[in-house]
Amino acid sequence: MDHRQSRWAQEILALQREDGTWGACFHSLAQPGKAPLTTEQAMRRLKALGFTIADEPIRRIVNTMSSCLRGERRIDGYWEKGVDWALYIKLMLGSWIRQFDLQNADALALARRWAGVIEAAFAHGAYDEAAYLAAYDREFTERNPACHRIGFTSFYHAPLLVGMLSGNTERAMLDYILTRPDGMYYIYAKPLIYPPAAFAAKETSYWLAALELLADYACAGEKLDFAAAWLYLCTSPDGQWDFGPKANDKVYFPLSDSWRSAEWRKADCTGRVTAFLTRITSDQRTMEAPC
Repeated sequence: MDHRQSRWAQEILALQREDGTWGACFHSLAQPGKAPLTTEQAMRRLKALGFTIADEPIRRIVNTMSSCLRGERRIDGYWEKGVDWALYIKLMLGSWIRQFDLQNADALALARRWAGVIEAAFAHGAYDEAAYLAAYDREFTERNPACHRIGFTSFYHAPLLVGMLSGNTERAMLDYILTRPDGMYYIYAKPLIYPPAAFAAKETSYWLAALELLADYACAGEKLDFAAAWLYLCTSPDGQWDFGPKANDKVYFPLSDSWRSAEWRKADCTGRVTAFLTRITSDQRTMEAPC
């Protein structure tokens, strides 16, 4: 179902500025509230609703972010202390561009730099922190030495590095991300390798959101088959999936105009799970774990 004409999409598009941004602030992945949307919140919601680089509102914001990566303008006047914000904003911009346009030249240039660092960190098959820090310092000579180095297990690196790594490094990196005790920063704060305790919960939606960011890697079918197995096990008797009403977070759900009907909710949940499985399923093995 095409949700790009939904009332949710129209509400967001009505707030988009001529330069493609939403409001004065770019960065914030928090759930949208009563305050005006940040540009990141708007893009994440539009992506969930099915918007792609073929849609003019996305092309407009991607063009603006590309201009910022080239140093022709600033995305906003915001600046965080304690983190190397000049590098971090480039990371955010490059990541968002590649979520919609993998071949964008400006984002590709940044992705190659990060890929070199990750290749060095996993050169011997497992993560080597000393190698990561050394490669980071060699590559990002413009970094602010007074700020801590940026880690690579956040929402931003996963989409940035798609298609940029060797097969061995890609598999090793996904193993590392999936088994980290604190999960994927900004999205899910538990080990991704373990499905949530209950299926019908908002937590399941966020767990799936993190895995969706990994689903375009070449080894996704191999590394995410545990998730496919659990999802198949959690189908309802009618063959659909239902995250339950509490999964309505105004980010990933709802997709339909309303969840007043359980059937609309099930349709949204089933559509999302089916799309994920289509991307990563290599077989339909099951696992011995309750939903």
